[in-house]
Amino acid sequence: MAGPADYGDLITTTIENRTKTIKDNLSINTALLAKLKMKGKMRTFSGGRTIDEELVYSGPGNSGYYSGYDQLGMSQGEMLTMAEFAIKQAAVTISMSGLEELQNAGAEQFIDLYAARLDAGSKELVNLLSDGLYSDGTGSGGKQIGGLQLLIADDGTGTVGGINASTYSWWANQFYDFSANSVVPSAATITSAMNTLYLACSRNRDQPDLIVADDTYYTYYEESLQPIQRIADSKMADAGFQNLKYKGAAVIPDGALNGSAPASHMYFLNTDFISWRPHAKRNVVQLNPERFTANQDAMSRIIAWAGNATVSGRKFQGAIVA
Repeated sequence: MAGPADYGDLITTTIENRTKTIKDNLSINTALLAKLKMKGKMRTFSGGRTIDEELVYSGPGNSGYYSGYDQLGMSQGEMLTMAEFAIKQAAVTISMSGLEELQNAGAEQFIDLYAARLDAGSKELVNLLSDGLYSDGTGSGGKQIGGLQLLIADDGTGTVGGINASTYSWWANQFYDFSANSVVPSAATITSAMNTLYLACSRNRDQPDLIVADDTYYTYYEESLQPIQRIADSKMADAGFQNLKYKGAAVIPDGALNGSAPASHMYFLNTDFISWRPHAKRNVVQLNPERFTANQDAMSRIIAWAGNATVSGRKFQGAIVA
């Protein structure tokens, strides 16, 4: 039977084992993160003031046809720049008072109570980050991660990664606005809107590969397919996500019970240009295991995450809005 002095090791081991589970649960909690994991787009970074994404926004500007001994163009235009994303932090704290330690005598009872709190805390952290994946980054006084409402703006504009799309048009995302087109959203009109946006987001082999929608727009699309056979993406189905297919892209709802997709939105995503960038040393990990409250008979363990969602090609992303 473990004594009080051994509880630190027991709890530390319990948390270390649980953080791996939390990380896995996070990666499959939303269709976007599951897709990014499949494509190896969950990339850690090791340090720096910001999370940087290198961008190629232009060619050298000297291509052309020639014949025989014609002189070739040698001028070299600017081709590269960088988008910078702030490092955002999130954490959950699991605490145990001295009284609770005494009341839960025996290692089994103690660890069982702590494990139950870890489970509840881990779900809270996973849901916090999953909600943030759809946010505009303004929550919690701007401390929230910048999600799809920031990366893929309703009107295509905005400053993302330090680059203003109003100044640099190549950084604007695509969008289709039902109201601006004098169209009423419905099962009869959703496919036409999707066709228009899909073409706007496509360039040769660069095409949307994931479409996430709130319940309303997903239902419109599902109802539009009911007269014909529905086809699903088997990989996303294997990952546990109900989905339909549209031109090769999986169409997935994320607005059901506690879903995070904003109302009346459908996002067209090219996940080649979107990444989940956790810090290598804060990717759902336990902080200092010997953290005790200075003026209380209590102890706490903090599970922390740091990073952000990033985009390296906004023009390949799009949103359908009301």
